[in-house]
Parts: sequence; structure tokens; C-alpha cells
Amino acid sequence: MAKINITINNIPLEVEEGMTILQAAKLIQIDIPHLCYHPDQSVRGHCRVCSVEVVGGRKLMPACATKVWEGMEVFTNTKKVYDTQKLLLEMILANHKQECLTCQRNGNCELQNLSKRFNLTTPKLPNVVEKLPVENNATCIVRDLSKCIKCGRCAKACREFQGIEAISYTGRSSHFKVMSAFGENLEKTDCVLCGQCTAACPVGALVEKDDTDKVYEALQDPTKHVIVQVAPAVRVALGDAFGMEKASIVTAKMVTALRRLGFDQVFDTNFAADVTIMEEGTELLERVQNGGTLPMITSCSPGWINFMEKHYPDQLAHLSTTKSPQQIFGALSKTYYPKVSGIDAKDIVTVSIMPCTAKKYEAARPEMGRDGMRDVDVVLTTRELGRMIAQAGFEFAELPDGDFDAPMGIGTGAGAIFGATGGVMEAALRTVYEVATGKELAKVEFKDVRGYEGIKESEVDLNGTKVRIAVAHGLKNARVIMESIKAGKCDYTFIEIMACPGGCIGGGGQPIKTTVDIKKMRMDALYDIDESLPLRKSHENPQVKEVYDNFLGKPCGHLSHDLLHTTYQKADKKYTF
Repeated sequence: MAKINITINNIPLEVEEGMTILQAAKLIQIDIPHLCYHPDQSVRGHCRVCSVEVVGGRKLMPACATKVWEGMEVFTNTKKVYDTQKLLLEMILANHKQECLTCQRNGNCELQNLSKRFNLTTPKLPNVVEKLPVENNATCIVRDLSKCIKCGRCAKACREFQGIEAISYTGRSSHFKVMSAFGENLEKTDCVLCGQCTAACPVGALVEKDDTDKVYEALQDPTKHVIVQVAPAVRVALGDAFGMEKASIVTAKMVTALRRLGFDQVFDTNFAADVTIMEEGTELLERVQNGGTLPMITSCSPGWINFMEKHYPDQLAHLSTTKSPQQIFGALSKTYYPKVSGIDAKDIVTVSIMPCTAKKYEAARPEMGRDGMRDVDVVLTTRELGRMIAQAGFEFAELPDGDFDAPMGIGTGAGAIFGATGGVMEAALRTVYEVATGKELAKVEFKDVRGYEGIKESEVDLNGTKVRIAVAHGLKNARVIMESIKAGKCDYTFIEIMACPGGCIGGGGQPIKTTVDIKKMRMDALYDIDESLPLRKSHENPQVKEVYDNFLGKPCGHLSHDLLHTTYQKADKKYTF
């Protein structure tokens, strides 16, 4: 990339051609205020809060949308710039429901931070916000359009990451809004409840449904035995909520925090991921050997399942019937665990800590339970767990290390990498290869399926049987694969799809301000966990062997089919465009 010379606030610097003023300023530690800008999204310059002065320009220019040129002279700190930025913020605040003390984003709101930065302690303009009803009847996402600042980041996350557009723009001028088609409840639209919009929203207009009170209530009930499972992607993201270095591996401190919060047993979803591989791998081999529907597609991601049920209901036979690790854990927590612990299933409350908002919806599906009980009673996102730990006053970074409990606390490296795109595929291949060939893998890593590329392909030889595989993340990429299947042009045998960009490490319930660079760091951290573990193949997990020997019998056997597999159905929506 060619270099050019510019000055910002009379500071000379050499920058790459094509860079924006906002990016160039960061090189000299100047953070130009902004709201609608997100580093992973296209730039629209909606809010203009990043306006700066460029010598020779007739008017102020948006730093996020203006590229630098040779000899450009930029000023970010003139009175004209300051007054403009401050006035724009005052106008946004005048049209924003200001309930900061009771807002879920209190202390983590970009508008609040800018108000503090500009010392906006007293409203200068009359509040003109339209009081709109809060959409709080969905299972996992709460919308309060009275807090929307119309930056469009949620709509771009939905369109650019997922290719869905369940949220978009409507109206003009003062009637301009960001909302769903016809103002429908999100669950009745194209929305798959992935929560990417909640992660992109700079304020509290879109947030996850907070279920922490349900957990507090259970923990304070002496008649209840409260257990918790933690997904693999949470342990490389939770530290962000406490200002730790990005992608820090905080597994041991997280276990201690959960135990100190009052959970009776702390278990690992990685254990259930290993069971998932036993079931899904066996299911794949049966389909290949017996002429079942191929390609078989993984079913761990609930946002992806929602996408299939809403957008490709005629292709549901391609989905693996194996439940997700969350639901496999839930089923075992209400059947196997009562058997080995001697505790009545009715007294057990199962809590999940997940990186994903759609997991709340998945746990509430009527087929995910038995005898009038849900398999998973409450699902919290990584953000909700962070709030519980903060409320308890724990100094998270200083907590001592803790270990998961038996009998569902051992996970292999294969289970750990479930949190990254390609991880489920790699975990499955480690087991499927050894089961199908009877040979030990010389190297357990399948690096062709790793990385952030949208769609990855490879081929594996199983004793002369060629298995073509593909991995996709983000529903925009998933749609490419599904259109190929519909057109009869797909020669894959096995496909992994994760709804969220990067997989669960980029889930919609992960800490705010997650970017692509941070997701890549979390991905590396999961592979580090994998390499550090003594067991890296699901079929070698001793607790998984014990479950099959003493309870389930065999993978895809009668009992496991009853407990660990499910079916899918077409989902209705209010419109079809």
C-alpha cells in the first residue's frame, strides 16, 4: 500500500493511502468521538459526531467516511469542531429516552461515555423522544426503540454479517426509524435471534433478555440443587468484562466465581460437546454407509437452526438430528445426573452460561424437556454472568483457580474448539477418522478447516471413502452453501455451519465491543486450550465412556436417540419477502 503524508492537529505523519481520518488519528493516539462507526461494518456517516475540520474544505467532514489524501491537514480540536460535536450529541440526547440508571447498558453505553467526555451534565434542548412500548415479550432480545439513536449499526450487523435484514430503515427525515418490517415482534420476522444486533448497538435499544433474577431466586432456594454448565467460548471472552487482556483464558477463575456465586456443582459444556461428537459422528457414518440424506449439516448453532426452519424448511432433512451440546448436557442433567447423584430431577435447576442469545430460545423449545420439565431451566449470556460477578463484588482477575466438578466436568481439546468456526468439524473428524479406519491419527489437527475465511473446504480419506467437507460461518455464507444444495450442485458429505461470524467466540451474547481482531484472538486461545489438554479426542474422554457404559449404552442407541436427538419443523413468519 502506498504511503502518503498528512498532518493532524499540526502533527505530521505518514499513513497508508486509503485510510480514513478516524483510522489515521488513532495512529497518534487521538480517539475522534463517534457513534455510528463500527470497525467491522461499512461506513455510512449517519451521526456526524466524528465531524472534523479539513483545511480547504467548505464544511466539516465525517472522519469515519473521509479518506486521507496527500498533504491533507486535519484539525480535530478547533472550537468549530468541538461546538459541532457537542451540539450533535445534545440533539441525539434530546431524542433518546434517558433512563441511564436503570438501563442495562449503564456504564457500558457509548452515548453515555461521550456525554461524560463532553461534560453534558444538563440538558440544553427539550426532550422530544417518542415514548414507544418496549418489546419485552420475546425469549431472548428486548427492544426499546425510544432509546434508538438511529445509527444503523444493528441493521448493518443483520444485513452485512447475516444477510437477513430482519431490521432495516423506514421513514424519512424526522420520521426516520430503524425497525423490523411492519414493526413486528422479532420472533415473527426473518430474525433468527442470533443477537448480533445487541452486540452492535452502542446504547440500550437492543439488549439480551436479562434472566439473572431467575438464577438468584434458584440459588437462594434451599430446596433446589442448582448446577451450571459453561460453554467453551465463554472462558476466552469473560475476562473482557473485567478489563483483562483480550482473549485471556479465564477458565479456572470462572469456575471459582461460579462456585462462590452459590452454584452447587460447576460442570463443563465441553463434556457435552464430546458426547455430541459421539452421536453426530456415529450419525454421519450411518448416513454414509446406509444411504442417508447427505450432505449432513451440523446442528449445534441455534441461530443456524432458526435460519433453516424459517428460510430453508424444505431442506431440514440435511440437518443432523443430534442436539446441541447445551441441550445434550441439559438432557443428561435431568436423567443421568439424578441417577448418579441420588437427587430428584424435580429438585435440580440447570443453568447454562452461553455466548449466544439464541440459546435462550433453544432451551425454551417445547421438545427440549420431558415430564413437564425443561432440560435447561435458565440460560445466561456471557454478559449476564459478567454482571452477576460484578454485582457480587468479586475481584475477578484476583480469584484463585478452581476445577470443574465430576461427573460432567472433563472435556477434551475437541470439545474446547467447538467455540471457533471449524471446531465442530475438526472435533468430529478426529473421532470419525479413528472409528471408521481403526487407525490412530498421526496428527490430530485438521488445519484446512481453521481460520476466519467465510467458507472453507477440504477432503478426508476414510479407508478409500472420500469425504468432502465444508465449513461456513455467518449466515450470509451459509446461504451460499444452501443455495448450492438446493440447486443440486453440492458434492459435500459433511458441512459445519455456525450462525455467528467466527462461531461462538463471536456470539451475540459475548462482551460488547467485540471486533474481528478480538474474535481471531479468542480463536487462537481456544486452540491453545486444545493443545494444553492431555486428551484431545472426544472418544477418549473417560467421563463420556462412563456415561455410555453405565447409562446410554451406545452412540445412536435407543436411549441416546430418545434423549440426545431431536427433530425440526418449518417456522411461520408474518411475511415472506
